[in-house]
Amino acid sequence: MMPSRPPPFPTGMELGKHFRVEALVRLSEGRMFYLVTDDRPDQRTRKCWECGETKNPRAATTCMSCGAEFDPRTQFLMSARWDPEGFEPYKQFFDKRFRHPGILHPDDVFEHKGVLCSVVRYRNESLMLDEASPLTPRQVIHMAQRFAGLLAYLHYNGVSLSNLSRANILLRRDENRLMLFDPDVAQVFDGPVPEDLRDRELTFLGDILKRFTGVNLNTLRDFFERAEQGEFRNPLEFGRAVESMFDRAERMKAQPGHAAMTDVGLMRILNEDNWSWIELNRDTHLFVVADGMGGHDSGEVASAVASATICKIARTRFEQTRGSLTPEMMENILDEAFQTANNTVKATAEERGNDMGTTLVALLVHGNLGLLANVGDSRGYLLRNGRLHQVSRDHSLVSKMVEQGRITAEEARTHPHSNILLRTVGTERDVEIDIFRLELENGDQFLLNSDGLWGEVEDADIENILNQYDDPRICARELIRAAHHGGGKDNITLMIASVT
Repeated sequence: MMPSRPPPFPTGMELGKHFRVEALVRLSEGRMFYLVTDDRPDQRTRKCWECGETKNPRAATTCMSCGAEFDPRTQFLMSARWDPEGFEPYKQFFDKRFRHPGILHPDDVFEHKGVLCSVVRYRNESLMLDEASPLTPRQVIHMAQRFAGLLAYLHYNGVSLSNLSRANILLRRDENRLMLFDPDVAQVFDGPVPEDLRDRELTFLGDILKRFTGVNLNTLRDFFERAEQGEFRNPLEFGRAVESMFDRAERMKAQPGHAAMTDVGLMRILNEDNWSWIELNRDTHLFVVADGMGGHDSGEVASAVASATICKIARTRFEQTRGSLTPEMMENILDEAFQTANNTVKATAEERGNDMGTTLVALLVHGNLGLLANVGDSRGYLLRNGRLHQVSRDHSLVSKMVEQGRITAEEARTHPHSNILLRTVGTERDVEIDIFRLELENGDQFLLNSDGLWGEVEDADIENILNQYDDPRICARELIRAAHHGGGKDNITLMIASVT
């Protein structure tokens, strides 16, 4: 069971021997990120972060040992984590004092009331948590090569990781350099990591890279999926395979007009949402958002299984189909993929002996035909000529009450039973699916999203944001930010798909 998130440190709080909290800047699964300073008038001395000298007078302008100038207000990025299982391995990692250009090694690590704090000097790096998908093929390949080398370096020096996520990657924009930050350390060995333990980090890296790959780049996505599924024995083997992809990646171009992003929100400690996209053929693309239910080891599994299965089945069926596809044929393929996803989630729940389910909304775009299908209350919207329209229908108790005239749409947003769903994926065999057929126009834009977005941001505000930004990746980031400002009570996942 994942420990509960502790209360945030208040602004101005003094931490450790050197730091004062300036602001809480970001939340993620298992982490809180702060900006802190070493401005501590209560301390008579200050530490030099260049040489480590700790006896400098507080009023000194340069280090008495190395002569480095003191910035009167040096900012640091501090990660605070609260799962004690990883504390000791991380401290051992800190003690190794790595000096690698791709590792943002901590300046200080300390515990405060059951929270492990890791502090690095802040140089305007940005968290990859705040980057929407996709990146360019060149950027994704660069990330793959960079982190294959970093993982190999860590293994050689005896460090194995228990996880790797976007929260562990920082982008130093002025140098266009990706850096490993605050990793989850599984174990620190006296010598190199044993050979049979050198493949597991590639599972996490493959998933990250796959997520940042454009919808139309199946070849690149399939390559990263091979890493995710354990095909490579170690980072060096994966790195050599990445090198063979460079020339191909130079010729690839991500299809413009699409973006996707997911976020844990401000109240949850686990992200149970998931999303997927895939090219079914040159003119056909599938976009999927799922919002899992069931808690740790259930909800996130249900949403992952559903989104992966629907893409896999749809892709297989398209590959098997010969000749032209009619709208009816594509609707049947989408229905079959939905049903298979539903029954796979149900079978997974029975195998695990627990209750799990997920909402699911999917968009299939083929030329000027759009098919939007949904189960549950994850929504599909269409923005046409600047006006936002909800296409999907919520399968929820409050939605039914609105249809019956018992409550208003505005009352439904804050109704105490707003979380009760009448239809979900994975709770019963052969679920009923709503499929909507639309004739598309150039310039149409679809928004698929979990209730973490539409439950916190009014449709009118969503419409304004969609109309305000031409770049869908910026738009995705601003929608996540709006959901945070609205309260961020749930996980937030969204996809933007433009018709060109």
